[in-house]
Amino acid sequence: MQIKNIPAEKLTRIKTLGELKATGYATRSIKEELRQNLIYKLQHKENPFPGILGYDETVLPDLQRAILSRHHINLLGLRGQAKTRIARLMVNLLDEYIPYLEGTDLLEDPLNPISHHGREIVADLEDDAPIAWLHRNERYTEKLATPDVTVADLIGDVDPIKAAALKLPYSDERVIHYGLVPRSNRCIFVINELPDLQPRIQVALFNILQEGDIQIRGFKLRLPLDIQFVFTANPEDYTNRGSIVTPLKDRIDSQIITHYPKTLEIGKAITQQEAKISPEQQEMVVVNDLAKDLIEQIAFQARESEYVDAKSGVSARLTISAYENLVSAAERRALLNGESRTYIRLNDLVGVVPAVTGKIELVYEGEQEGAGIVAQNLLGKAIRTQFLNYFPNPKPEKSSKQQQAPKAKNPYKTITDWFGEGNAVDLLLDASEKDYKRALSEVPGLKEFVKKQIPDLSQDDLFFMMEFVLHGLAEYSMLSKKGLTTGTRFSDLLSSMFSMPGLDSLEEEDEDEDF
Repeated sequence: MQIKNIPAEKLTRIKTLGELKATGYATRSIKEELRQNLIYKLQHKENPFPGILGYDETVLPDLQRAILSRHHINLLGLRGQAKTRIARLMVNLLDEYIPYLEGTDLLEDPLNPISHHGREIVADLEDDAPIAWLHRNERYTEKLATPDVTVADLIGDVDPIKAAALKLPYSDERVIHYGLVPRSNRCIFVINELPDLQPRIQVALFNILQEGDIQIRGFKLRLPLDIQFVFTANPEDYTNRGSIVTPLKDRIDSQIITHYPKTLEIGKAITQQEAKISPEQQEMVVVNDLAKDLIEQIAFQARESEYVDAKSGVSARLTISAYENLVSAAERRALLNGESRTYIRLNDLVGVVPAVTGKIELVYEGEQEGAGIVAQNLLGKAIRTQFLNYFPNPKPEKSSKQQQAPKAKNPYKTITDWFGEGNAVDLLLDASEKDYKRALSEVPGLKEFVKKQIPDLSQDDLFFMMEFVLHGLAEYSMLSKKGLTTGTRFSDLLSSMFSMPGLDSLEEEDEDEDF
């Protein structure tokens, strides 16, 4: 426990067991330590898990209840749901420093040594037994469960060299070389992706979780370890790669289910918090809220897409990487044009495609389409969804009453008619600011339409929304959008269909037959 009224710098100067006893130090378990420090933070309205967003009413209350109950914990959820991050933040609920018996392998409590060696030190030196101090950041051990993990790695094994050197039988605990778990005594021990651990290795954890003893090479050693276990698991693992054996699940006191952000705003806050954008990038690239919303909308569309495997999940890392690529795409364009500052464009979203293709698992239909096409499809759906938050529906659904009423004027008619006359607009990926604005200004009625729908836009926002209108009309099949090597071409939908490759050859064949 943290000793009252003694600052940390003075505390760490205490070097012997006798000095420690004089302070009034009393032993408490790590679970009690977590519990008492959580109680203090809750009473003083302090956030014990800073940076964890979207879980205030779901995961975090369950986690706090588990800590108050002194439970071992399993965090169950799909990838990218902050499971490991939550486990790491539990370190903040530990005392800043704890004393341990110097010279022991198991970070033993000086007042309650658990190993033969620890008890021997205290018996021989009594109050002169040396102690050292362990900071809370050193009391965290993390192990990724992989098929090659052995019992020796986690629990330990008999060391024949030590047995021969000390002339001890294998039944003597002094010949044991301890694994990660015993060496994490009085610490938080995290096993990530628990179902990947082989069943026989999971069985080795039974006694440690429940009875506190370990079994190595046929002899039983009573070793009352003091460990807070936290496990993470993915529901997909239960069927695809492995499972948690039933007796082990029974010994894990609380299973807490995590989830993805429930709203766009929460997702956006997580992305902005986690994305690594340098100060020079922030200075050069201006990103508006709509572009940020579109990045989050891609993830929401992916989680609902028939092409994406829902069981695998869509990690929050998708939007973080996508946002970083979006900023970098605009930065690259500005560097090529010698511009010191630039505003985000819809065409810059082409940079997010590599971030999407590497972060989604496709079902069979998606694999047939191809990851790149699926990513473009998700981007298009994101634009289509967000478009209606700013502009009228280009293709409103007609009810029976609407069909009887006079036909409403199409607000996009001036724009689409211009394209219908055979005109087209090419928006190049690396176009300068001047060329970009000139290309958009060629479309008659486009600027006036945006100003009417959204008054008081800045000049940069105005051109961004003009480009957004073209992309939105293309997603609603009012215009044709064709991806070029160097950018995007917008043209009339009907004329683009007649100019499809192979159509001219078909017409020539028809003429030959008539002849």
